[in-house]
Amino acid sequence: MKNNKHLGIWMDHSNAYLMELKNDTIVTNNVVSGFTHQDKVEGLHKSESLMHNKEQHEQSGYYKKIADAIREYQKVILFGPTSAKSELLNLLSGDHLFENINIEIKDTDKMTETQMHAFVRAYFK
Repeated sequence: MKNNKHLGIWMDHSNAYLMELKNDTIVTNNVVSGFTHQDKVEGLHKSESLMHNKEQHEQSGYYKKIADAIREYQKVILFGPTSAKSELLNLLSGDHLFENINIEIKDTDKMTETQMHAFVRAYFK
């Protein structure tokens, strides 16, 4: 059974800050993609195809970790500067486990943790 909790997620393709809003308190957890810039450089030296396969595999695992966290909430806002939030929403929209969760996206710039918390509080008020 889902609790009546709200989750704000600032994300790009390498980091996600999951901010749970409960009783005006925010608890932040971080999810990091396993694919680094160093992996990309090393992969390009070996094989571009191999590098892209590894990147897709790591990205899929990154989105799965975020999706697993989202299942516990009724309302979620995905925000950030890249298309990662839209890519995640597209993956989730095809999964019946997320059909009763209200998930929205908003474009924002890079933010400090204080700015992220203020955004989440304002969004859910």
